[in-house]
Amino acid sequence: MTQFHSELCERLGIRYPIFGFSHSVDVCVEIAKAGGYPVIGLAREMPEEVPEILRSIDARLNGMPYGIDLMLPSNVPEAGNINDLQQSLPGGHVDFVDGLRKRFDVKPPTKPSFFTTQVRSKALFDEQIEQVLASSATGIATAIGLSEDFISRAKALGKTTFSLVGSVRHAQKALAMGVDVLVAQGYDAGGHTGPVGTMSLVPQIIAVAGSAPVLAAGGIGTGQQVLASLAMGAQGAWLGTLWMGAKENHTSPALLNRLIASRSEDTTITYAHSGKPCRVVRSAWIDAWNEETSPAPLPMPQQQALIGDVFTSIHEHNQSELIYEAAGQSIFAIRSETTVAAQFQTLVTEMEEAMRRLRRMV
Repeated sequence: MTQFHSELCERLGIRYPIFGFSHSVDVCVEIAKAGGYPVIGLAREMPEEVPEILRSIDARLNGMPYGIDLMLPSNVPEAGNINDLQQSLPGGHVDFVDGLRKRFDVKPPTKPSFFTTQVRSKALFDEQIEQVLASSATGIATAIGLSEDFISRAKALGKTTFSLVGSVRHAQKALAMGVDVLVAQGYDAGGHTGPVGTMSLVPQIIAVAGSAPVLAAGGIGTGQQVLASLAMGAQGAWLGTLWMGAKENHTSPALLNRLIASRSEDTTITYAHSGKPCRVVRSAWIDAWNEETSPAPLPMPQQQALIGDVFTSIHEHNQSELIYEAAGQSIFAIRSETTVAAQFQTLVTEMEEAMRRLRRMV
């Protein structure tokens, strides 16, 4: 068996150079058991739920390493109240969304969620930061924004810091703040992403990274792609979308069916989800925002206040026509519901097969 092991693997105490981002504790636990490095996303969790999530993952991982991912976008208010923000929304946008609710028969959500109760603000980020710093996580990742104070405090606690970057400029800014690991996230990625494709971005980030390790991210869902990332000089690959096809993700039936049926071209960049460019798997709701009569989405955090109840409702009520989620072009790798263990074994097997092919060419 070929052993794939980078210096970063050694530093973090993991067997394989496979990094898995997920909002599911169950997925993260299975990634760790398989020998990868799980990163739990907490950017959309209810603040009061975060301590229990962290207690649960600490107990179940029992000392195995893991990371936490936060969003820290700039240009957000110091503090925010969702009701006040909703009252300030432009009337034309409110009327447009009301029309879509009627057109698609969107029922009100019956349970509160992050999207219906929270406003992305400095106060919220400060609360999340304190919770994360107090955790047992060995790594801290930030996306959409940087905080030099957060980075320095995390490093002082012995945590490895990661920054998701979409350009050379972003990488240089992160390095100047002392970030340990750069995650070169290409245009192919699900969620908030930049304009440069992964295969073009990764070598550019490696060129400016110096001694800092680089991970490749964006559209990666196969072992061949992981090996290609290593061949480019990255010390690992960061995967997110793939795990939504695992039973441990508890993906709703409507969304799982959409993921399985979709190909790379069925994902699209939209501002309609959050107010920032975000790659999602398309649905009738996303398409409605591209019609000629639709207004331009509002900036973050106003767009969330405008449509947060709809996003919550279509997931709660499992509306197959409307349901969507952040998803990258690696969606092609989700062909059926499976398990994290099976996905991980497939990735390793594909890496070994790809390495054998390369050796035959040398």
